[in-house]
Amino acid sequence: MYKVRQANPMENLLGLPSPVSFSIWWNGGSILGVLLGVQILTGLFLSMHYTADMTNTFASVIHIIRDTPGGWLFRNIHANGASLFFVFMYMHIGRGLYYQSYISQPRTWMVGVTIYVVSMGVAFVGYVLPWGQMSFWGATVITNLISAIPYIGPSAVEWVWGGFSVGQSTLNRFFSLHFILPFLIGGLSGLHLLFLHEKGSTNPLGEMSHMSKVPFHPYFTWKDFVGFLFAFFMLALLGFFYPFILGDPENFNQASSMVTPVHIQPEWYFLFAYAILRCIPNKLGGVIALVFSFAILYFLPLAASGKIAPASFTPPYQVVYWNLIAVFLMLTWLGACPIEEPYIMLAVPTTILYFLLYLILIMMPTLWVKLISNSDNS
Repeated sequence: MYKVRQANPMENLLGLPSPVSFSIWWNGGSILGVLLGVQILTGLFLSMHYTADMTNTFASVIHIIRDTPGGWLFRNIHANGASLFFVFMYMHIGRGLYYQSYISQPRTWMVGVTIYVVSMGVAFVGYVLPWGQMSFWGATVITNLISAIPYIGPSAVEWVWGGFSVGQSTLNRFFSLHFILPFLIGGLSGLHLLFLHEKGSTNPLGEMSHMSKVPFHPYFTWKDFVGFLFAFFMLALLGFFYPFILGDPENFNQASSMVTPVHIQPEWYFLFAYAILRCIPNKLGGVIALVFSFAILYFLPLAASGKIAPASFTPPYQVVYWNLIAVFLMLTWLGACPIEEPYIMLAVPTTILYFLLYLILIMMPTLWVKLISNSDNS
């Protein structure tokens, strides 16, 4: 009796039908997977020499850089790898927005947004661990936002801190979360791939048909390999030649609760949300706007009507999209500026425009499809 041979998971992965029109923008997901592996590996080695003790934490980081063989390299790669991870994360999200992946693959999109949110949490708690000035005060400012929650806010802040201020308990908790959560990101990434392979990838033309597809290997494995080389080149460039270009000079000073930095700001990948927070005078309103600045991505599949209007053939969608990118970059720049005029004045209309463009982006595919169908009927 003839038995059908079952392909193993690796053969299924390599033989996955993939659109022939894939562009370089579809390399982002695989590059993010490699960078996640690099971050987990370097973080594992760093944790072997790191001391989560307020009195010795800063000295342990210096010890890793100066005394541990290769410690400076692992630390540089880990610190700059986080920035590079978010560069490719934003490019990956931007590609999904441009080609409307949230409409064709809503479950994949939702899991991807969850990965983004968890990654932001991991990056935040990791930024606190060196226990420099900006780490300490950044943690103090951001965690204190929880106090804006009515009724339970003040108690929730003390619960997060493990006391009445950012201290030893806070450091212990953040170190544990920073060590554990990347494995959660790895699990979510597997789920992300599972949902992606159920329906197949989107493509620049916006169609999901299997008629114009080829096996993933060898056509796209080589393209991914080129992407990996580019990511490793950028990582080596930052790690060897510009290790501190994306950091804050204040973090070279040990944390002190008695000295407040002149200008407190988070890492660059949080600056757009920080600018939105600062421009709203009401604390609770600012926190809500900050959360919605990235949580709005969850609502894109819910608000979409299921109609895809490929961006390649929808000029108004392209205009709205690139305006949104420009506003995002503007907010990132404003988040790094001092809290004074004219930066505060500029942040208010830019914030309004940010949310307005998202609203238009959600409505655009449906309106464009209706416009085309009406013109065809007439």
